[in-house]
Amino acid sequence: MLFNSIEFAVFLPVVFLGYWLLTARRTGLQNLLLLAASYVFYGWWDWRFLSLILLSSMVDFLVGLGMESTGRQWKRRLLLGISLGVNLGLLGFFKYFNFFAENFAAAFTLFGQHIDPARLYIILPVGISFYTFQTLSYSIDIYRGRMQASKDIVSFFAFVAFFPQLVAGPIERATNLLPQFHRRRVFDYHRAVDGSRQILWGLFKKIVIADNAAVFADSIFNGYADLPGSTLLLGAVFFALQIYGDFSGYSDIAIGTARLFGFDLMRNFAFPYFSRDIAEFWRRWHISLSTWFRDYLYIPLGGSRGGRWMQTRNVMIIFLVSGFWHGANWTFLVWGALNALYFLPLLLRHRNRTHTDTVAEGRLLLAPLEAAQMAGTFLLTCLAWIFFRAPSVSDALSYLGGILSPTLFSLPAIPMGYFPLVSAFFLAAEWMQREQQHALQLDRFRMHPALRWSMYYGIVLMIMYYGGEQQSFIYFQF
Repeated sequence: MLFNSIEFAVFLPVVFLGYWLLTARRTGLQNLLLLAASYVFYGWWDWRFLSLILLSSMVDFLVGLGMESTGRQWKRRLLLGISLGVNLGLLGFFKYFNFFAENFAAAFTLFGQHIDPARLYIILPVGISFYTFQTLSYSIDIYRGRMQASKDIVSFFAFVAFFPQLVAGPIERATNLLPQFHRRRVFDYHRAVDGSRQILWGLFKKIVIADNAAVFADSIFNGYADLPGSTLLLGAVFFALQIYGDFSGYSDIAIGTARLFGFDLMRNFAFPYFSRDIAEFWRRWHISLSTWFRDYLYIPLGGSRGGRWMQTRNVMIIFLVSGFWHGANWTFLVWGALNALYFLPLLLRHRNRTHTDTVAEGRLLLAPLEAAQMAGTFLLTCLAWIFFRAPSVSDALSYLGGILSPTLFSLPAIPMGYFPLVSAFFLAAEWMQREQQHALQLDRFRMHPALRWSMYYGIVLMIMYYGGEQQSFIYFQF
């Protein structure tokens, strides 16, 4: 069920009314309703996928109880190993089996041996990378002694399958989200209003910005061989707008929807294209995944401690794993490696924490140096996105070769219609609100209600009038 679909427009109000009118006085009933609604939401794509999320939920629920009931370290390690083995095994089987089989067969061709690789003709379960990491955080944190095991099976299953963020995040930590299922939740009008605003802005980013940018990006990437370098560079910018509007739009809708039900999800994007270096970009982009890898992989490996070799090794590992998490293709590994190469000079010169504030904080306009830093960071990000978008590494390299040609200085050959104006409004709104949680968090402005509602209706009209062809969210494939 897509957030930008008629089905969800019916589903959400029905669940909302049932949640607050029929079950408001009983937290257990609220959790049961959320669990049922989440399984309906997830099973809307294919009911068979529910078996996997049920298996992961049951394994980690029992593992948590088992680790808490024993003081023997070897048993706790064994139980943690079961959780890791089952969850990562399912993820690896469905997402990476074909990749490894094909590359295994390709390796033998180097020695003159031809092998027909076995392939699985199955659909990748939607959101498996997200809920796998979410439920693993529970098992790992219990093993580390950071939380107690849940004894409420309904609450735990609802935590794993919570429909607002089930399919594409944010990847919640058990220490943050699970306790919220155990607390009594009371309807808060102001939280619900703010959540509705964030949903509206997320829909605008997805339907107006991402879906329209996708049309231009697809046209350019699919026919890149016959286009000038200036148009190819513009295609990378279109994809940058597409993936940001698509993914951060999903996160906005998820966070806003959760607030309607009295839950607070972690922030997943903090206006990343206003970053002044790559380190700042990665503190602002897909925050839930970046911090997950930091806490559960990077720091256990040693983090930034040790000598330069260890620091370099750890950075390369975390970025390569992050790339591989996104998909079973060498393009994602190259994308991850390229971002690691961007990041390493900052780390090795101890400049990776230089920009921890908001750019031009308290000011409307950028200083010249800030503008140059932002432009340079955005350009590097767009060049890396080419590998993320291209179907193969060779296509990405050919695309880059087309950009780095004399035709880079020609005029782009693509009609854009109204899109530059809509994009200008979008970027201006995000820039004005870059110190807030989202672009429609307007509490600091003293606006007449008529003006405020006119703006809301204006955004709704833009969604209705300028909305592109309905498309799935990009991160559903991950």
